[in-house]
Amino acid sequence: MLSLLCCFMSLLSFLIHSCLRPWTQAKKSLKDEKEIDEGTYVAGEEETPKGLLREQMPRHVAVIMDGNRRWAERAGLLTSQGHEAGAKRLIEFAELCFKLGIETVSAFAFSTENWGRHKIEVNCLMSLFQRYLKSKIQFFQSEEIRVSVIGNLEKIPESLLGTIKETEEATKRYKKKHLILAIDYSGRFDILHACKSVVKKSQQGLIREEDVDQTLFERELLTKCTEFPSPDLLIRTSGEQRISNFLLWQLAYTELFFSPVLWPDFDKDRVIEALVSYQRRERRFGCRI
Repeated sequence: MLSLLCCFMSLLSFLIHSCLRPWTQAKKSLKDEKEIDEGTYVAGEEETPKGLLREQMPRHVAVIMDGNRRWAERAGLLTSQGHEAGAKRLIEFAELCFKLGIETVSAFAFSTENWGRHKIEVNCLMSLFQRYLKSKIQFFQSEEIRVSVIGNLEKIPESLLGTIKETEEATKRYKKKHLILAIDYSGRFDILHACKSVVKKSQQGLIREEDVDQTLFERELLTKCTEFPSPDLLIRTSGEQRISNFLLWQLAYTELFFSPVLWPDFDKDRVIEALVSYQRRERRFGCRI
């Protein structure tokens, strides 16, 4: 009788454990997902973080992503791994901005001056741009993110140019979220390019001198691809406090935020810190209020 009772208790224990196992695993899975989300920018459709007002969000945020190499060096990693981490951070940064209602994000990915870096690093960056854009096309489409690339682009490898065109074509119909990547970009080149375009159109009789104003000139700049060409907020990481030839015309009245944090470590809390700082400022655009 006792042995029969023991068998029955063992069977009951097995059945209870079997029934509870899927629930326990599901609970653990949800916990793991939550932990993963808390370690990145995006945790699903979340409310506006405390201290921020959605109606006061900037429409256009620009970022100079500085510090990838130093981050890799401090972590004992290769420079290429630092740039990989920086690329991943950019996607997360853009996702968060779009979820918070920011419509345009522009990132200084590679300046014209960066061609002066070691050839190995330059080739690594060109390869990274191509591979990352190619691998993210479906993601951009699923999230309805329009991607534009601005810059001189004359020295860009043909394979990367093909991927840029493919990405832009695949995402051109999207309106509410716009990611602009500046590759081989120079603010001075942008202005000179616009000046040459105005002169050429004048010589062709398409415009007159009296037609030239700020609005017309801005339509000749490389940022004509966006509805909001002038950033409301510029973020630069890694402790540097300069704009380094980025969007010289467009930054005339942009609010600047400089962070000592290296770009791969510029997490969600740092983004919110920058946005809170922006919303606390009184933007007068040269006028007294």
